[in-house]
Amino acid sequence: MKFMTRAHATSVAGLFALAIMVSGCDQAPPAQASSDASSPPPVEAAVPLIRSIVEWDEYTGRFEAAERVVLRARVSGYLDAAHFRDGQIVAKGDLLFTIDPRPFRAELARARAELASAQARLALADRELARAERLVATRAISEETADNRRAARAEAAADIEATRAGVVIAELNLEFTEIRSPVSGRISDRKVDVGNLVTGGTDNATLLATIVALDPIHFTFTMSEADYLKYGRLHREGALPSSRDGSSPVQTRLMDEASWAHEGLLDFLDNALDPASGTMRGRAVFPNPDLRLTPGTFARLRLIGSGRYDATLVPDSAIVSDQSGKAVMTVGADGTVIPKPVTLGPMIDGLRVVRSGLDPTDRVVVKGLQRARPGGTVAVETTTIQAKAEPVGG
Repeated sequence: MKFMTRAHATSVAGLFALAIMVSGCDQAPPAQASSDASSPPPVEAAVPLIRSIVEWDEYTGRFEAAERVVLRARVSGYLDAAHFRDGQIVAKGDLLFTIDPRPFRAELARARAELASAQARLALADRELARAERLVATRAISEETADNRRAARAEAAADIEATRAGVVIAELNLEFTEIRSPVSGRISDRKVDVGNLVTGGTDNATLLATIVALDPIHFTFTMSEADYLKYGRLHREGALPSSRDGSSPVQTRLMDEASWAHEGLLDFLDNALDPASGTMRGRAVFPNPDLRLTPGTFARLRLIGSGRYDATLVPDSAIVSDQSGKAVMTVGADGTVIPKPVTLGPMIDGLRVVRSGLDPTDRVVVKGLQRARPGGTVAVETTTIQAKAEPVGG
């Protein structure tokens, strides 16, 4: 005598409960049951669709500016003009603010005058040193006098360098009165109105505005430790490109989009897992020529989560559930309904991946499931399983 193992008994009990559940959904009135007793109920069945696929993993994250610049004054003075409209797109090098340049022009003129004076002193020192060199050769003056003139000439040359540096600083300060955009992007509203005194060149320099670069734009998200290890293993096996060299393709869609309309590349993974959450931070970069993608916007991102393989696909509506797991109803050669426990994967093109439990030749009930009672017989109409067309950009 063969004894039933506990696991087998549990599986049989689960399928028996499933049979009761499915058959209970199709209770007909007594009169109708009597009239249909002579013929088995009709169902539509099809063999699973076998298709070469690549699985994608999905994450939620948000877009961030590739560059974010905080504009602050580098010199102090009264704000003379603002040359932009709040919130407009600005190009790199555009003039944004002007600080009153008149004091800085005056300082530049003074520095240049000091340079001219230093150059005149150096010319005089050169002439005096030349005379001293001739006179000391004839012993008309002492060697000490000649040394003093050499020192005076060296001091005049040093003054030249110092005053030239002063001119450069004055030129820079005058240039800093014109605040230009360091990047291309969208500017915020102005934080200071024209006519106010702004402070520059310190840690507490006045905030004028901010600019965010929008093209390209970044997308940041976090993945689990298990996913991170999976991608590393697939890369070592040659099934996936590296997630760190900028060659791994990704796609994203906004919350109001049905298709994966935006394509980019995974360009960064953090150098360590967050010990508090056990997650790894990732970043993708997307072209954004129409500036539709905005920093701070939440979106869904997907990246390749497997190598290419032949998958078994069935409609998700063909899956039934009970306490023991998932199953599909198959039909034997004699029309008998046979439930089969299955292990499921993700949805691909509108169909569910069946990882195990189903043979490619099994006839799966795809329509009329409520009439497919486990152990009963059905009249099968053969059909085929069709995958949905992939949306544009998806």
